Amino acid sequence: MKNIPIILLIPTAVTLLIACNDNGDKADGYGNFEATEITISAENTGKLIAFNIDEGTVIEQYKRIGTIDTIPLHLKKEQLLVQKEVITSKSKGVLSQINVLQAKLRTANTNKVRTENLIKDNAGTQKQLDDVNGEIAVLKNSIRSVEIQNAPVVNELKGIDIQLLQIDDQIQKSKIVNPVNGTVLTKYAEPNEIVSFGKPLYKIADLSTMDLRVYVSETQLASIAIGQTVTVKIDDQEGVKSYDGIISWIASQAEFTPKIIQTKEERVALVYAVKIQVKNDGSLKIGMPAEMWLNSKN
Repeated sequence: MKNIPIILLIPTAVTLLIACNDNGDKADGYGNFEATEITISAENTGKLIAFNIDEGTVIEQYKRIGTIDTIPLHLKKEQLLVQKEVITSKSKGVLSQINVLQAKLRTANTNKVRTENLIKDNAGTQKQLDDVNGEIAVLKNSIRSVEIQNAPVVNELKGIDIQLLQIDDQIQKSKIVNPVNGTVLTKYAEPNEIVSFGKPLYKIADLSTMDLRVYVSETQLASIAIGQTVTVKIDDQEGVKSYDGIISWIASQAEFTPKIIQTKEERVALVYAVKIQVKNDGSLKIGMPAEMWLNSKN
């Protein structure tokens, strides 16, 4: 009979020990990996004559990966250049008239100076000066009239130059150039398809460094800081795999606990989002769950 209390105490001690170990092995934060995903869209309308990418392909920044047909744009550019030549020939005729009138105006101004000098020497008359001033006024009015006639031609030439710049910009945007280093996540188009402006072509993300978004309570904020090194753990075939992570962002406002926290007590509490940058060795994927452990605790 004396052994009965001892036997009853053993399960109770084991239960308490397990409870203590479970509490001590709890991570400081839970979350999922994410990356900045960028959707690249067509900047022009036309036939996709080349598009050399596949899902999972790693693409370097500024690499040209495709082309939208530019033949219609080049034909329109040639048409505008012909129009510009025709208008320019008309403008040259008007400009030649202005040059002739300006030459006559320079001569009239020279005669005016001579007449003024003759009047000073009492060798000329006021009528001669008035005649020269009248001629100068007539020439200036003629030049102004011709310039007014030429203004629409000049404006038309400026309009064509603007259209040519727009076409050159469209031709440049027909070249599909990858804007960032990253891995192709999704491909939305295939060669020989007709694409329109704004149509998504592919989605890309830089997976070399992943962001782990976790949520911490207000009491944990005092234990973390931007730039702090933490340990990130994921499930692995051999058990648990650990990575070094650096806290890159801490939310300034609290929010309700996300769906990944399932207990009723924790779901009603306010938490703060935290981002941790982790260098990817190829094992980390978007959406993969992970745990954050503060190094002081480890």
